[in-house]
Amino acid sequence: MVSKLVKRSTHEAENPHEVTLRESFLSLEPQLRPPFPLTIPTQEQYLNLNRAILYGILCEPHLAKVHIKHLHGIITDGYGYFTSILVRIVNEMYGKLIDSVKRQLVWVTHEMIYVSAIGLDGLLVALLRQIVGGDFGEENLWWCYEMVNLFSSKWDCLLEDAPLILTGALYVFLRLLADHCRVLNVPKIESLRQMEKDFCVRMLREKLFLCLRIGRDLVRLLQDLVQVPEFRAIWKDLLYDPNSFGTEEFMDISQLYNTRTSKWYFLLRINPEMESQLRFLLTHVKFGGQKRYQVWFAKKYLSAPERNGVVVDIVRFLCCAHHPSNDIIHSNIIQRWAVIGWLLKCNLKNYVEANSKLALFYDWLFFNEKVDNVMNIEPGILLMVYSIPKYADITNSLLEFLLILLDNYDLERKEILLRGISTAFHTLLSKGVIQSLDVLTRCDMLSPNLKERLERLLSECSAIKGSLRIPTSHVMSCA
Repeated sequence: MVSKLVKRSTHEAENPHEVTLRESFLSLEPQLRPPFPLTIPTQEQYLNLNRAILYGILCEPHLAKVHIKHLHGIITDGYGYFTSILVRIVNEMYGKLIDSVKRQLVWVTHEMIYVSAIGLDGLLVALLRQIVGGDFGEENLWWCYEMVNLFSSKWDCLLEDAPLILTGALYVFLRLLADHCRVLNVPKIESLRQMEKDFCVRMLREKLFLCLRIGRDLVRLLQDLVQVPEFRAIWKDLLYDPNSFGTEEFMDISQLYNTRTSKWYFLLRINPEMESQLRFLLTHVKFGGQKRYQVWFAKKYLSAPERNGVVVDIVRFLCCAHHPSNDIIHSNIIQRWAVIGWLLKCNLKNYVEANSKLALFYDWLFFNEKVDNVMNIEPGILLMVYSIPKYADITNSLLEFLLILLDNYDLERKEILLRGISTAFHTLLSKGVIQSLDVLTRCDMLSPNLKERLERLLSECSAIKGSLRIPTSHVMSCA
């Protein structure tokens, strides 16, 4: 049977969820036309009717208004089940949905916002996650446009019913703007870029108290847009005129530095399929057997140069949103640091490589053992340590980058960075992530200048922490 929901090749099996929806629709089709039955359905009948109506909305656009009125008339659970079906369709089937179905998906989402449906936040998250970073194809740009239009047009409703989702949208659109602002003279991107700017500037200017919930990664995203006039002005006010935002609780940018960003935000920039592939790699694939998986992953997600930008999001996801169990850590399964090392070797553009390293070390700069997780900084130290001796160039590059961050990231608040890096090293040692820093301080494969600067840093760290020491036992041989 030809699918009205998804694109499917002749020999491809049907999606079980699609089959269930279609069967519900076909079994109840006579009841989906007015006049509607007045009988009260049983629980099973109610669920079946929800599925049938949703299938009708998606596959019969000309009757969508009839179907939605029917839905409003029979709903008894605040649209909770209806919304849950929508979320499943988006997460499992979005990539194969027929274009007309995608348009209906946007339309019905507007309707769910209007009625403040239960589960609305989960639906909006699912929709945002389908935006592909670095993809400037017509279909993906259309989806970006629909999403920013949805969040802009439903501003008041979302502010009242789902304010946290607005911060998620801000995170997504700031991240997309960094890509879109690097593409010039493409009319479709120019109009989209302006809509994204308008939404983000409005959020930051009018609702900074909400934006503060994002935490330190808000600063990371804004710095990538500092060359854009609208955001340069916001950046200056964050640094020098915090009162201009009219938010009493915001007094200095260091408040954002000290607020850890929830992993929820990092998941917004990784679509469900990519997340599934990465988690599979890090829970089932053994060291030595990862190459074919990496080749497949790179071909699917990193093949075009403009797609490089997603590496920044992947690194942040790996550091902060995927924390392996102790069993995995002590097994022969490939570890996060190794995947990040591979990604950094994927012929990245210079700015993408720099932003990826910043994503790797960002929590080091402001690390506070009371609020931060050592697993967020573990990949950085292990990648530096285990890259010796075979990939000493990576160790040199990463260590130099960390030292440059300390000296240049925020000159006026360098003591915050020094305290953060000091605490990071101390915690990595005290938690046993590494037994010693000798592999870095005594390794002949590292630049003498780097080792000297590292020794100076560790001396400053010792002065701050008091108890920080550099054990003499080696983690591994440098030979």
